[in-house]
Amino acid sequence: MRIAIFGDIHANLEALEAVLVDASKQDVTDYVCMGDLVGYNADPGACVEKIRHMDCPTIKGNHDEDAAGTHSLENMNPVAATALQWTRNQLDEEQRLWLRRLRMVRQVSDFTVVHSTLDQPAHWNYVTNRFDAMANFSYQFTQVCFHGHTHVPRVYAKSDKVHEVPADAIRIEKNAKYFINVGSVGQPRDGDWRSCYAIYNTEEQEVVFRRVEYDIEATQAKILAAGLPPMLAERLAEGR
Repeated sequence: MRIAIFGDIHANLEALEAVLVDASKQDVTDYVCMGDLVGYNADPGACVEKIRHMDCPTIKGNHDEDAAGTHSLENMNPVAATALQWTRNQLDEEQRLWLRRLRMVRQVSDFTVVHSTLDQPAHWNYVTNRFDAMANFSYQFTQVCFHGHTHVPRVYAKSDKVHEVPADAIRIEKNAKYFINVGSVGQPRDGDWRSCYAIYNTEEQEVVFRRVEYDIEATQAKILAAGLPPMLAERLAEGR
């Protein structure tokens, strides 16, 4: 199988469509969505519907949980809170229910997917270095686990110790475990504005990262037209 692993779409329809087109050209056979379909950008309903209709394994992200709930957002970053409150108003009850029912952790084929971490998936912890990754490996019972949440593609490998390896093309070695962040479709934060996702070739035991250009100006125009904070449009071009 050639599996497209993608997430952190964040209501960026142009980016999502560009990634799906690119994946289809790479002879992808299956798709897995890593969560955070909504938040920040201006097409939450359309992105939810596209993923729903794909009927692919999908896990819940923190923005999905917040957008589908009714709890207070007052302790959240003000920009994110503003976008999430707007998002709540855009989603219908069926879409909110679908988001609420998503699982936080799934095993797909012979690998695991989680939005944040396996040790405390509901706490939405961030993995930004190998020390953060060490705790996750204690709860990882498959050789490969994919995650997201930080919007930065990273690969952590554990053999005799945990170390970070470049996020480009990764060969899965038999005697190691891998905790792989596939980056972000809709709001990359590694200084590259292009959408990021990964393709897992299960026969070749290889993970390849791909960057995809999309119509960023259209996405920015929608954000401004919706009355969302302008910085959400500006940061897309900066990849931050």
